[in-house]
Amino acid sequence: MKKLEVSAIEEGTVIDQISSKSTFKVANILNIQGIDQVVLIGVNLSSKKLGKKGIIKIGGKLLTQEEVNKISLIAPDATVNIIKDSEVVRKFKVAIPDSIEEFLKCFNPNCVSNHQKIQSRFHVISKSPIKIRCHYCERLMGVDDIELV
Repeated sequence: MKKLEVSAIEEGTVIDQISSKSTFKVANILNIQGIDQVVLIGVNLSSKKLGKKGIIKIGGKLLTQEEVNKISLIAPDATVNIIKDSEVVRKFKVAIPDSIEEFLKCFNPNCVSNHQKIQSRFHVISKSPIKIRCHYCERLMGVDDIELV
């Protein structure tokens, strides 16, 4: 079988082991349309671990902790590789934080966090499967209820 190889990036980030269905959600988190460096997105690639996976390579970009936290909720199996001089200098698996502030919206339309200028706050009850509780209304949310802001 022929293999297609994708060129390495010299500096930047590679996010690997993304479930195929979450690849474009991760790309949206990273706001890749505003990047003027090399951006490669692969979807439905063979993976021993996931069956099919996605991968994103971004030249010249290092992820913020907030971006890593967002990715952990959308793609909890993802691995982040930091590239310098075409070599992996750091590799880590994303980890869902114990609490989340600011970047999630409570899915309860009556929650005070959706009506007042207060910072949203959530407590992670379970990481697998993902279960998150709103600090204010105590409503439980699963992975399908997560809305990033």
